[in-house]
Amino acid sequence: MSAAASLRILICYASTEGQTRKICRFCADQLFALGHTVEMLAAADAEALDLAPFDAAILAGSVHLGKLQAGLAEFASEHAAALNRLPTLLLQVSLAAAGNEPGERADLDRIATEFCAAAGWTPGAIHHIAGAFRFTQYDFFRSWAMRYIAAQKGQKVEPGADREYTDWAGVSALMRDWADGLVRPR
Repeated sequence: MSAAASLRILICYASTEGQTRKICRFCADQLFALGHTVEMLAAADAEALDLAPFDAAILAGSVHLGKLQAGLAEFASEHAAALNRLPTLLLQVSLAAAGNEPGERADLDRIATEFCAAAGWTPGAIHHIAGAFRFTQYDFFRSWAMRYIAAQKGQKVEPGADREYTDWAGVSALMRDWADGLVRPR
């Protein structure tokens, strides 16, 4: 890829236990390897950010209790006009994305739709990415609740040990495909 084809891409994220941040770092590395410049910021650190220098943006957050983080929602709402002028992508991270249950998939679609509608932002694409059990990040009560959820889904988890469901090859392919479809700056 020539230097003229390089794009400046923002990745803005909110992460509760760290898996979304890890996914965003991986995305940034993939885009950088494709020749792009990437700035990765937590939504809490990006409130006064000027989006004018960016050619594209990815927003990423994780689903907890049926919604994405408030900080990401505030960023999307505050910057909706600028985001709507850019090629954008919403990455929604959740454990439900690891399964194949139609009801859970429909719920993830609803969460993303409501998030975008409330912000006034229409991303170019929305992708659901499987997250992780982060037992090393949970307190006693959350650990118990997550073990219960895992058991309800027939998953055997070891308390105190993290378990990832993220399809890294799939995320890599997503970044390649998305970047290939971006319009190059003139």
